[in-house]
Amino acid sequence: MLNRRDFVRLAAATSTVASLPASLLSQAPRKLRYAAVGLGRISLQHFMPGTKVSQYGEITGLVSGHPDKAHKYAEEYGIPASNIYNYENYDQLKDNPNIDAVYIGLPNSMHAEYTIRAAKAGKHVLCEKPMANTVADCRAMIEACRKANRKLMIGYRCQLESTFLQAKELLRGGAIGKIQAIESANGFNIGPNEWRSDAKFAGGGPLMDVGIYSLNACRFFLGEEPGDIKATAYTDPSDPRFKGVEETIGWVMKFPSGVIATCNTTYGAPMESFIRLHGSSGVLEVFGFGYEGIHMTVSSRVRKDIQPHPDTRKDPGQFTTESDYFSRCVLDNKEPGPNGEEGLRDMEAIERIYTAAKKA
Repeated sequence: MLNRRDFVRLAAATSTVASLPASLLSQAPRKLRYAAVGLGRISLQHFMPGTKVSQYGEITGLVSGHPDKAHKYAEEYGIPASNIYNYENYDQLKDNPNIDAVYIGLPNSMHAEYTIRAAKAGKHVLCEKPMANTVADCRAMIEACRKANRKLMIGYRCQLESTFLQAKELLRGGAIGKIQAIESANGFNIGPNEWRSDAKFAGGGPLMDVGIYSLNACRFFLGEEPGDIKATAYTDPSDPRFKGVEETIGWVMKFPSGVIATCNTTYGAPMESFIRLHGSSGVLEVFGFGYEGIHMTVSSRVRKDIQPHPDTRKDPGQFTTESDYFSRCVLDNKEPGPNGEEGLRDMEAIERIYTAAKKA
């Protein structure tokens, strides 16, 4: 149970993590200059606006297969026409000294190719999750960035979000005792004609999209890799939305410490998103994996709701934090926390989950 001392520790952790941007993001000599690769929703509605108001990043280039769209947003962001690229001349980024890094917001199947090409062009890479469609592609991305001596970060923004950081600090401090079990879920009712439901682009169904949040959060909070994995999946054969991918999948992971995590994800229902950690003396729950509104509850005999720091409460705040964090990693020559190895570990677990589901 949480006693007075625990709540004092909790308050201290909240205060410390709330100051994350100030403590992590020291003064920089200049801003990191990004080219946004792919002008879909995540780039246009989240990362680019987030970077626009960041301290240490700016959008100075665009890569798109739609010239009209690219020129429209180039004008909005003050980007010269010479910094607009398409997928054919993408490699010419190597000749542009006004672009330091790329943000890859493309469909999953394109992550590996455009990360590798960016590294060969001498650019650092912030790539959206999931890292790639296969373990082999993840390893190729890591190797390409290693050879080019470029930073590679995967867009696990929740690992930088204040509530998640508070939660991890509390768990480390024993606020709920020894963790025994975890439950997590994340899903939504997907619309028609989504690239996410096409195996060619997405590499899988909801596990590769929203389910990865549950998987990564379990690993993040425990600091362990899953051992035994069991899984089962279902797809309505009459539903035209699913082109070779699962509609719903659930899996159970046993971690070396003995913790058993039960997770579910779906494209067929508006599923509540959460992760609930059961400890020997209490329960910690984080609600939401989305772009805003993430909050936490810690309970034993009493209940305490903890709201996120105002900087990340509203979209695109989490993307501002993510952009600034990666910018500082590059400018200070520090290895990002959610790096390529982190993305690889998730993809290794995902492949094991799919293999287990096929055997079930």
